[in-house]
Amino acid sequence: MKFRETQPWKFLDDFRGKEFEGTWPDIKTMFHISCLRYPDNLCFRVFSPSEETFTYREAEKKIKEVSYYLLSEGVQKGDRIGVSGKNSPEWCIAYLGIIYAGAIVVPLDYSLKDQEMEHLISFGGVSRLFIDKERIGRIDPEGKAGLKAKYSLEPGSSEPFVLDMTGPEREGWKADVSDTAAILFTSGTTGTPKGVMLSHENLVADCYLAQGNMNIYSTDVFYAILPIHHAYTMLAVFFESFSVGAATVFGKKLVVSQILKELREGHVTMFLAVPMLFNKMIAALMAGVRKKGVLVYGLIRAMMGFSGLVKKVFGVNIGKKMFGFLLRNLSLEENRICICGGGPLPASTFRMFNELGIDFVQGYGLTETSPITHLNPTEAYIETSVGRKIPGCEVKIVDPDSDGNGTIFIKGPMVMQGYYNNSEATEEVLSSDGWLNTGDVGHQDENGYLYLTGRAKSVIVTEGGKNVFPEEIEDHFQLYDDIDQVCVIGYMIDKAMKSEGIRVLIYPSKSCSDSMKGDKAAIEKHMNGIVEAVNKELQSYKKITKVTVVDKPMPMTSTKKIKRFEVRREYDDIV
Repeated sequence: MKFRETQPWKFLDDFRGKEFEGTWPDIKTMFHISCLRYPDNLCFRVFSPSEETFTYREAEKKIKEVSYYLLSEGVQKGDRIGVSGKNSPEWCIAYLGIIYAGAIVVPLDYSLKDQEMEHLISFGGVSRLFIDKERIGRIDPEGKAGLKAKYSLEPGSSEPFVLDMTGPEREGWKADVSDTAAILFTSGTTGTPKGVMLSHENLVADCYLAQGNMNIYSTDVFYAILPIHHAYTMLAVFFESFSVGAATVFGKKLVVSQILKELREGHVTMFLAVPMLFNKMIAALMAGVRKKGVLVYGLIRAMMGFSGLVKKVFGVNIGKKMFGFLLRNLSLEENRICICGGGPLPASTFRMFNELGIDFVQGYGLTETSPITHLNPTEAYIETSVGRKIPGCEVKIVDPDSDGNGTIFIKGPMVMQGYYNNSEATEEVLSSDGWLNTGDVGHQDENGYLYLTGRAKSVIVTEGGKNVFPEEIEDHFQLYDDIDQVCVIGYMIDKAMKSEGIRVLIYPSKSCSDSMKGDKAAIEKHMNGIVEAVNKELQSYKKITKVTVVDKPMPMTSTKKIKRFEVRREYDDIV
């Protein structure tokens, strides 16, 4: 298997000794270098409520003005300043304005309740907050959480609007690459939260090193549809785009019809999303093909198989020309690469997109690793793998079982500094010599490709002493249109032996419920039939023995992953 040996970040040599010293620039310098290289390239674009665009020259001018304003307000080096709101150019301008001033960015999940956000503001020592105008008066109205000032990411608020900000020109506080650049809260809105501290070097190194597995260009257009406060979108869309002078188009709603419209209008070439969205897209496309009859469907699938074989064996992509008429239905005719992250993806979805001519890959990482550690090269992808380790990333598998699956540990310049104000939690996962315990279980091959089994903390120990990872079973349900959500958990069958059975919780899709007119008995019978079909695909010790159809959606994170332990607290008898 042949791998690339190029270093796409080699152009930094032209700026080393002039704009920065050392191996990597800080974030401010990284953005400024792109402004020097591509001042008139499109930087940010949004369609609603009205179209708004910024070139790199225009964006940096406004970013500097925001930093001048913050400095005139007394912002000091290392001050922690929050940003929370819907995806927008203003969100990014505020983020980079904070960086240009020399402060630390604290991106906050906009879906948090007011009290939860105030808890993080207080815990993180956040002194100022940029937020959408609809919530500006509701967050810490009396200053009890410690906010000194609030700024609006939208016009029309009584508070200062980010695009109107300016002040006396002044250079921001100088940041060293080892300084903390951002604190990202992963979970724990009550009790002691976990704020992942990422340095300038963490983020910049990860951004460039990831390009060792995938080339991106100044002509690319990225699409930001997932929440931008999340490490995945923040690094893999926002940072990656501006590291090479590419554009970012902002999506507003995670609704397929709106997404397809924006993909086409934005001429998107780089589409990053989560498994749920890609599964829905491919399922809808193939359902449309099935409606044309058995013969047409069989012919299309045979052609897709041939296309995939040619691409895999000979490295020649014939699918895009063959299936352009289908790709137009997904607004992907101009797309160059689709990347899936944020959760496990069925190999069948991965394979079908590639057969249709899309360079479709998946990656792996955690907030604690900035987040990218693995990414499938488009020219050497493996459908069952979450990717090949990127340059500079070290991986070891600790305590592997007979199948080679063990806890995944990672080391490299992308690994976090630690958890903010939480040394105990830091010591639990980060060794003194820099190895991070990811909490994930899997194995790697001799070429550095990683294969995930599941999360160590969600493992189910069966009666026969076998370890079963819920994610392995949940994968089998992902392409069933009648299911909106599925969550596999354990249930206690022998407390003395601490052995568990396997239980699946299913929330039916609205179309399924409507077609059965809400008849609970009929819905349960149908779901049991699906479980029986899935059980036939599973090894004997992985078979589901308890089925529960739930009547309300299960809680999810902002990146559409089910909050498994909240579900267990509500439905299970183990915890």
